[in-house]
Amino acid sequence: MSRVLVAPDKFKGSLAAVDVASAVRRGILAQAPDTDMHCVPVADGGDGTIDAAVAAGFERVAVTATGPTGEPVRTAFVARAGTAVVEMADVSGLVCLPRGVTAPLTATSRGVGEVVAKALDHGVTRIVLGIGGSASTDGGAGLLQALGASLRDRHGEELRPGGGALGELAGIDLTGLDPRLREVEIVVACDVDNPLTGRSGAAAVYGPQKGASEQDVDLLDANLARLADCVARRTGVDHRDHPGAGAAGGVGYAAIAVLGATLRPGIDLMLEMLGFDDQVRGTDLVVVGEGSLDAQTLHGKAPLGVARLAGAAGVKVVAVCGRRSLSDEELRAAGIAAAYACADLEPDPVRCMAEAAALVERLGRRLAEEHLPADGRLNSD
Repeated sequence: MSRVLVAPDKFKGSLAAVDVASAVRRGILAQAPDTDMHCVPVADGGDGTIDAAVAAGFERVAVTATGPTGEPVRTAFVARAGTAVVEMADVSGLVCLPRGVTAPLTATSRGVGEVVAKALDHGVTRIVLGIGGSASTDGGAGLLQALGASLRDRHGEELRPGGGALGELAGIDLTGLDPRLREVEIVVACDVDNPLTGRSGAAAVYGPQKGASEQDVDLLDANLARLADCVARRTGVDHRDHPGAGAAGGVGYAAIAVLGATLRPGIDLMLEMLGFDDQVRGTDLVVVGEGSLDAQTLHGKAPLGVARLAGAAGVKVVAVCGRRSLSDEELRAAGIAAAYACADLEPDPVRCMAEAAALVERLGRRLAEEHLPADGRLNSD
Protein backbone atom coordinates (compact mmCIF):
# COMPACT_ATOMS: atom_id res chain seq x y z
CA MET A 1 0.00 0.00 0.00
CA SER A 2 1.37 3.40 -0.95
CA ARG A 3 1.09 6.50 1.21
CA VAL A 4 0.04 9.77 -0.45
CA LEU A 5 0.31 13.21 1.13
CA VAL A 6 -1.92 15.90 -0.41
CA ALA A 7 -0.53 19.36 0.41
CA PRO A 8 -2.09 22.01 -1.85
CA ASP A 9 -2.48 25.76 -1.46
CA LYS A 10 -5.83 27.38 -2.26
CA PHE A 11 -7.18 27.88 -5.77
CA LYS A 12 -7.76 31.61 -5.33
CA GLY A 13 -11.31 32.65 -6.13
CA SER A 14 -12.68 29.12 -6.33
CA LEU A 15 -11.48 26.62 -3.71
CA ALA A 16 -9.91 26.84 -0.26
CA ALA A 17 -6.84 24.66 0.24
CA VAL A 18 -8.78 22.22 2.42
CA ASP A 19 -11.37 21.81 -0.36
CA VAL A 20 -8.67 21.21 -2.96
CA ALA A 21 -7.15 18.54 -0.73
CA SER A 22 -10.54 16.90 -0.16
CA ALA A 23 -11.30 16.79 -3.89
CA VAL A 24 -7.92 15.27 -4.71
CA ARG A 25 -8.42 12.71 -1.95
CA ARG A 26 -11.82 11.68 -3.30
CA GLY A 27 -10.45 11.29 -6.80
CA ILE A 28 -7.45 9.21 -5.73
CA LEU A 29 -9.51 6.90 -3.53
CA ALA A 30 -12.05 6.40 -6.31
CA GLN A 31 -9.25 5.09 -8.54
CA ALA A 32 -6.99 3.46 -5.93
CA PRO A 33 -9.15 2.73 -2.85
CA ASP A 34 -6.40 1.03 -0.85
CA THR A 35 -4.18 4.14 -0.83
CA ASP A 36 -3.14 5.46 2.59
CA MET A 37 -4.21 9.12 2.27
CA HIS A 38 -3.13 12.12 4.37
CA CYS A 39 -4.17 15.74 3.72
CA VAL A 40 -2.12 18.75 4.87
CA PRO A 41 -3.50 21.96 3.30
CA VAL A 42 -0.80 24.64 3.18
CA ALA A 43 -0.50 28.42 2.84
CA ASP A 44 2.34 30.90 2.46
CA GLY A 45 1.23 33.55 4.95
CA GLY A 46 -1.48 35.15 2.82
CA ASP A 47 -5.19 34.41 2.78
CA GLY A 48 -5.87 30.84 3.81
CA THR A 49 -3.13 30.75 6.44
CA ILE A 50 -5.56 30.43 9.35
CA ASP A 51 -7.52 27.67 7.64
CA ALA A 52 -4.32 25.73 6.96
CA ALA A 53 -3.27 26.07 10.61
CA VAL A 54 -6.68 24.90 11.84
CA ALA A 55 -6.47 21.86 9.55
CA ALA A 56 -3.13 21.09 11.22
CA GLY A 57 -4.65 21.16 14.70
CA PHE A 58 -4.40 24.78 15.82
CA GLU A 59 -7.31 26.18 17.86
CA ARG A 60 -9.32 28.98 16.24
CA VAL A 61 -9.99 31.94 18.57
CA ALA A 62 -12.70 34.25 17.21
CA VAL A 63 -12.27 38.01 17.69
CA THR A 64 -13.69 41.25 16.32
CA ALA A 65 -11.28 43.92 15.06
CA THR A 66 -11.16 47.06 12.93
CA GLY A 67 -11.36 46.43 9.19
CA PRO A 68 -9.27 48.30 6.63
CA THR A 69 -11.80 51.13 6.30
CA GLY A 70 -12.85 51.26 9.95
CA GLU A 71 -15.80 48.87 10.00
CA PRO A 72 -15.77 45.98 12.50
CA VAL A 73 -14.65 42.65 11.04
CA ARG A 74 -15.19 39.18 12.46
CA THR A 75 -11.85 37.44 12.27
CA ALA A 76 -9.69 35.07 14.30
CA PHE A 77 -6.22 34.04 15.27
CA VAL A 78 -5.16 30.47 15.90
CA ALA A 79 -3.05 29.12 18.73
CA ARG A 80 -1.26 25.97 19.80
CA ALA A 81 1.52 25.25 22.32
CA GLY A 82 2.32 28.90 22.95
CA THR A 83 2.33 29.96 19.29
CA ALA A 84 -0.32 32.18 17.72
CA VAL A 85 -0.84 32.74 14.01
CA VAL A 86 -2.34 36.03 12.83
CA GLU A 87 -3.44 36.45 9.22
CA MET A 88 -3.45 40.05 8.03
CA ALA A 89 -5.56 39.24 4.98
CA ASP A 90 -8.42 38.11 7.21
CA VAL A 91 -8.73 41.42 9.06
CA SER A 92 -6.90 44.15 7.12
CA GLY A 93 -6.86 42.62 3.66
CA LEU A 94 -8.29 43.43 0.27
CA VAL A 95 -10.93 40.75 0.83
CA CYS A 96 -12.21 42.77 3.81
CA LEU A 97 -12.93 45.95 1.84
CA PRO A 98 -16.68 46.71 1.87
CA ARG A 99 -18.07 45.86 -1.58
CA GLY A 100 -14.47 45.58 -2.76
CA VAL A 101 -14.03 49.35 -2.99
CA THR A 102 -10.38 50.26 -2.43
CA ALA A 103 -9.21 53.07 -0.14
CA PRO A 104 -5.56 53.66 -1.05
CA LEU A 105 -5.04 56.73 1.15
CA THR A 106 -7.18 55.85 4.17
CA ALA A 107 -7.01 52.06 4.55
CA THR A 108 -5.44 51.08 7.86
CA SER A 109 -3.51 48.15 9.32
CA ARG A 110 -4.99 48.83 12.76
CA GLY A 111 -7.01 45.62 12.83
CA VAL A 112 -3.97 43.37 12.59
CA GLY A 113 -2.51 45.15 15.62
CA GLU A 114 -5.73 44.57 17.53
CA VAL A 115 -5.60 40.86 16.73
CA VAL A 116 -1.97 40.72 17.87
CA ALA A 117 -3.07 42.28 21.16
CA LYS A 118 -5.78 39.62 21.53
CA ALA A 119 -3.16 36.94 20.93
CA LEU A 120 -1.05 38.49 23.70
CA ASP A 121 -4.10 38.26 25.98
CA HIS A 122 -4.10 34.53 25.19
CA GLY A 123 -0.68 34.22 26.82
CA VAL A 124 1.34 33.13 23.78
CA THR A 125 5.11 33.48 23.63
CA ARG A 126 5.49 33.43 19.82
CA ILE A 127 3.43 35.21 17.18
CA VAL A 128 3.61 34.25 13.52
CA LEU A 129 2.29 37.12 11.43
CA GLY A 130 1.21 36.36 7.86
CA ILE A 131 1.08 39.65 5.96
CA GLY A 132 0.01 38.78 2.41
CA GLY A 133 -3.04 40.34 0.78
CA SER A 134 -3.08 43.66 2.65
CA ALA A 135 -5.37 46.55 1.68
CA SER A 136 -3.34 49.38 3.23
CA THR A 137 -0.18 51.38 2.54
CA ASP A 138 0.22 53.01 5.94
CA GLY A 139 3.69 51.76 6.85
CA GLY A 140 2.18 49.75 9.68
CA ALA A 141 1.12 52.95 11.45
CA GLY A 142 -2.28 51.50 12.33
CA LEU A 143 -0.67 48.31 13.62
CA LEU A 144 1.58 50.35 15.91
CA GLN A 145 -1.23 52.59 17.15
CA ALA A 146 -3.32 49.55 18.05
CA LEU A 147 -0.41 48.26 20.13
CA GLY A 148 0.02 51.50 22.08
CA ALA A 149 2.33 53.71 20.00
CA SER A 150 1.32 57.35 19.51
CA LEU A 151 1.75 59.03 16.12
CA ARG A 152 0.96 62.74 16.37
CA ASP A 153 0.81 65.78 14.11
CA ARG A 154 2.35 69.17 14.90
CA HIS A 155 -0.71 70.09 16.97
CA GLY A 156 -0.27 67.06 19.19
CA GLU A 157 -3.31 65.29 17.73
CA GLU A 158 -3.28 61.57 16.96
CA LEU A 159 -3.02 60.90 13.23
CA ARG A 160 -6.04 59.82 11.26
CA PRO A 161 -5.97 56.32 9.70
CA GLY A 162 -4.19 55.56 6.45
CA GLY A 163 -1.02 56.35 4.59
CA GLY A 164 -2.43 59.60 3.30
CA ALA A 165 -2.32 61.06 6.80
CA LEU A 166 1.37 60.26 7.36
CA GLY A 167 2.31 63.53 5.64
CA GLU A 168 1.12 65.28 8.81
CA LEU A 169 3.31 63.16 11.09
CA ALA A 170 5.48 65.25 13.42
CA GLY A 171 6.63 62.66 15.92
CA ILE A 172 6.20 59.17 17.28
CA ASP A 173 6.09 58.10 20.92
CA LEU A 174 6.79 54.42 21.58
CA THR A 175 6.69 54.53 25.38
CA GLY A 176 3.08 53.33 25.40
CA LEU A 177 3.77 50.16 23.39
CA ASP A 178 2.32 47.07 25.02
CA PRO A 179 5.12 45.85 27.34
CA ARG A 180 4.21 42.23 26.61
CA LEU A 181 5.72 42.69 23.15
CA ARG A 182 9.17 42.58 24.75
CA GLU A 183 8.45 39.07 26.02
CA VAL A 184 7.33 37.44 22.77
CA GLU A 185 9.04 36.39 19.58
CA ILE A 186 7.44 37.87 16.47
CA VAL A 187 8.11 36.19 13.14
CA VAL A 188 6.71 37.60 9.90
CA ALA A 189 5.89 35.33 6.97
CA CYS A 190 7.09 37.39 4.02
CA ASP A 191 7.92 36.43 0.44
CA VAL A 192 9.02 39.79 -0.99
CA ASP A 193 12.23 41.76 -0.56
CA ASN A 194 10.99 45.26 -1.40
CA PRO A 195 12.31 48.19 0.64
CA LEU A 196 9.83 50.57 2.23
CA THR A 197 10.30 53.46 -0.20
CA GLY A 198 11.56 54.27 -3.68
CA ARG A 199 10.96 52.75 -7.09
CA SER A 200 10.81 49.24 -5.63
CA GLY A 201 8.98 50.32 -2.48
CA ALA A 202 5.59 49.58 -1.00
CA ALA A 203 3.73 52.41 -2.71
CA ALA A 204 5.33 52.15 -6.15
CA VAL A 205 5.05 48.39 -6.54
CA TYR A 206 1.92 47.47 -4.60
CA GLY A 207 0.00 50.75 -4.33
CA PRO A 208 -1.67 50.43 -7.75
CA GLN A 209 -3.00 46.98 -6.78
CA LYS A 210 -4.75 48.73 -3.88
CA GLY A 211 -6.32 51.45 -6.02
CA ALA A 212 -3.58 54.08 -5.87
CA SER A 213 -3.26 56.50 -8.80
CA GLU A 214 0.13 57.84 -9.93
CA GLN A 215 -0.42 60.89 -7.75
CA ASP A 216 -1.41 58.68 -4.81
CA VAL A 217 1.75 56.61 -5.25
CA ASP A 218 3.96 59.72 -5.12
CA LEU A 219 2.14 60.99 -2.02
CA LEU A 220 2.26 57.64 -0.23
CA ASP A 221 5.94 57.16 -0.99
CA ALA A 222 6.81 60.57 0.43
CA ASN A 223 4.64 59.90 3.47
CA LEU A 224 6.27 56.53 4.13
CA ALA A 225 9.66 58.25 3.98
CA ARG A 226 8.40 60.73 6.58
CA LEU A 227 7.35 57.85 8.84
CA ALA A 228 10.77 56.22 8.43
CA ASP A 229 12.48 59.53 9.30
CA CYS A 230 10.44 59.84 12.51
CA VAL A 231 11.03 56.22 13.55
CA ALA A 232 14.77 56.49 12.83
CA ARG A 233 15.04 59.60 14.99
CA ARG A 234 13.22 57.77 17.77
CA THR A 235 15.09 54.45 17.60
CA GLY A 236 18.46 55.50 16.21
CA VAL A 237 18.28 52.92 13.39
CA ASP A 238 16.94 53.37 9.85
CA HIS A 239 15.29 50.17 8.58
CA ARG A 240 13.56 51.56 5.47
CA ASP A 241 15.89 49.68 3.09
CA HIS A 242 15.69 46.36 4.92
CA PRO A 243 14.56 43.62 2.48
CA GLY A 244 10.87 43.04 3.10
CA ALA A 245 10.24 46.42 4.73
CA GLY A 246 7.87 47.25 1.88
CA ALA A 247 5.76 44.12 2.39
CA ALA A 248 2.06 44.61 3.12
CA GLY A 249 2.15 48.35 2.55
CA GLY A 250 4.95 48.78 5.07
CA VAL A 251 3.69 46.50 7.83
CA GLY A 252 6.92 44.59 7.29
CA TYR A 253 8.79 47.80 8.11
CA ALA A 254 6.85 48.48 11.31
CA ALA A 255 7.35 44.89 12.45
CA ILE A 256 11.11 45.05 11.86
CA ALA A 257 11.83 48.60 12.99
CA VAL A 258 9.57 48.84 16.02
CA LEU A 259 8.49 45.36 17.10
CA GLY A 260 11.88 43.70 16.56
CA ALA A 261 10.41 41.03 14.30
CA THR A 262 12.33 38.70 12.04
CA LEU A 263 11.19 37.96 8.48
CA ARG A 264 11.16 34.48 6.98
CA PRO A 265 9.92 33.05 3.67
CA GLY A 266 6.23 32.36 4.16
CA ILE A 267 6.01 28.81 2.87
CA ASP A 268 9.13 27.69 4.76
CA LEU A 269 7.77 29.11 7.99
CA MET A 270 4.33 27.60 7.49
CA LEU A 271 5.66 24.15 6.59
CA GLU A 272 7.83 24.18 9.69
CA MET A 273 4.85 25.20 11.80
CA LEU A 274 2.68 22.49 10.24
CA GLY A 275 5.30 19.82 10.93
CA PHE A 276 5.68 18.97 7.26
CA ASP A 277 9.04 17.21 7.72
CA ASP A 278 7.36 14.66 9.96
CA GLN A 279 4.38 14.34 7.62
CA VAL A 280 6.48 13.57 4.56
CA ARG A 281 8.46 10.75 6.19
CA GLY A 282 7.38 7.38 4.82
CA THR A 283 5.36 9.02 2.04
CA ASP A 284 5.54 7.68 -1.50
CA LEU A 285 3.86 10.54 -3.38
CA VAL A 286 3.16 14.20 -2.58
CA VAL A 287 0.45 16.14 -4.44
CA VAL A 288 0.91 19.93 -4.45
CA GLY A 289 -1.40 22.51 -5.98
CA GLU A 290 -2.48 26.10 -6.52
CA GLY A 291 -4.78 28.00 -8.81
CA SER A 292 -2.14 28.93 -11.37
CA LEU A 293 1.18 27.20 -11.93
CA ASP A 294 3.12 30.03 -13.56
CA ALA A 295 6.31 32.06 -13.33
CA GLN A 296 5.35 33.35 -9.87
CA THR A 297 5.26 29.76 -8.61
CA LEU A 298 9.01 29.56 -9.19
CA HIS A 299 9.66 32.50 -6.84
CA GLY A 300 9.00 30.78 -3.54
CA LYS A 301 5.26 30.13 -3.65
CA ALA A 302 3.71 27.23 -1.77
CA PRO A 303 4.00 24.41 -4.37
CA LEU A 304 7.70 25.10 -4.84
CA GLY A 305 8.37 25.09 -1.10
CA VAL A 306 6.53 21.81 -0.64
CA ALA A 307 8.26 20.26 -3.66
CA ARG A 308 11.68 21.22 -2.33
CA LEU A 309 11.10 19.59 1.04
CA ALA A 310 9.53 16.50 -0.51
CA GLY A 311 12.37 16.25 -3.02
CA ALA A 312 14.94 16.49 -0.23
CA ALA A 313 13.21 13.49 1.34
CA GLY A 314 13.35 11.59 -1.95
CA VAL A 315 9.59 11.70 -2.51
CA LYS A 316 7.99 12.05 -5.93
CA VAL A 317 5.86 15.19 -6.42
CA VAL A 318 2.97 15.87 -8.81
CA ALA A 319 0.73 18.91 -9.02
CA VAL A 320 -2.89 19.85 -9.61
CA CYS A 321 -3.85 23.38 -10.63
CA GLY A 322 -6.50 25.49 -12.23
CA ARG A 323 -4.27 26.35 -15.14
CA ARG A 324 -0.58 26.09 -15.96
CA SER A 325 1.82 28.10 -18.08
CA LEU A 326 5.01 26.32 -17.00
CA SER A 327 6.59 23.84 -19.37
CA ASP A 328 7.30 20.25 -18.42
CA GLU A 329 10.99 21.16 -18.27
CA GLU A 330 10.36 24.06 -15.87
CA LEU A 331 8.22 21.84 -13.68
CA ARG A 332 10.86 19.13 -13.54
CA ALA A 333 13.50 21.73 -12.63
CA ALA A 334 11.23 22.76 -9.75
CA GLY A 335 10.99 19.17 -8.56
CA ILE A 336 7.49 18.47 -9.92
CA ALA A 337 7.26 15.33 -12.04
CA ALA A 338 3.87 16.06 -13.64
CA ALA A 339 1.04 18.59 -13.48
CA TYR A 340 -2.70 18.24 -14.09
CA ALA A 341 -4.78 21.33 -14.88
CA CYS A 342 -8.53 21.89 -14.61
CA ALA A 343 -8.33 24.06 -17.75
CA ASP A 344 -7.32 20.98 -19.73
CA LEU A 345 -10.67 19.42 -18.81
CA GLU A 346 -12.81 22.58 -19.05
CA PRO A 347 -11.34 25.39 -21.18
CA ASP A 348 -14.10 27.90 -20.38
CA PRO A 349 -12.63 29.92 -17.44
CA VAL A 350 -16.00 30.76 -15.88
CA ARG A 351 -17.17 27.16 -15.85
CA CYS A 352 -13.72 26.00 -14.82
CA MET A 353 -13.83 28.09 -11.64
CA ALA A 354 -17.48 27.28 -10.93
CA GLU A 355 -16.90 23.53 -11.29
CA ALA A 356 -13.43 23.49 -9.73
CA ALA A 357 -14.15 20.87 -7.05
CA ALA A 358 -15.52 18.32 -9.52
CA LEU A 359 -12.68 19.01 -11.96
CA VAL A 360 -10.02 18.60 -9.27
CA GLU A 361 -11.61 15.30 -8.27
CA ARG A 362 -11.29 14.15 -11.88
CA LEU A 363 -7.64 15.22 -11.84
CA GLY A 364 -7.16 13.16 -8.69
CA ARG A 365 -8.50 10.08 -10.48
CA ARG A 366 -6.25 10.76 -13.46
CA LEU A 367 -3.06 11.20 -11.45
CA ALA A 368 -3.90 8.09 -9.42
CA GLU A 369 -4.36 6.14 -12.64
CA GLU A 370 -0.95 7.24 -13.87
CA HIS A 371 0.98 7.08 -10.60
CA LEU A 372 -0.96 4.73 -8.31
CA PRO A 373 -2.24 1.46 -9.78
CA ALA A 374 -5.48 0.17 -8.32
CA ASP A 375 -3.59 -2.14 -5.94
CA GLY A 376 -2.18 0.99 -4.24
CA ARG A 377 1.47 0.35 -5.08
CA LEU A 378 3.41 3.30 -6.43
CA ASN A 379 4.11 3.48 -10.14
CA SER A 380 7.69 4.70 -10.41
CA ASP A 381 7.47 5.64 -14.09
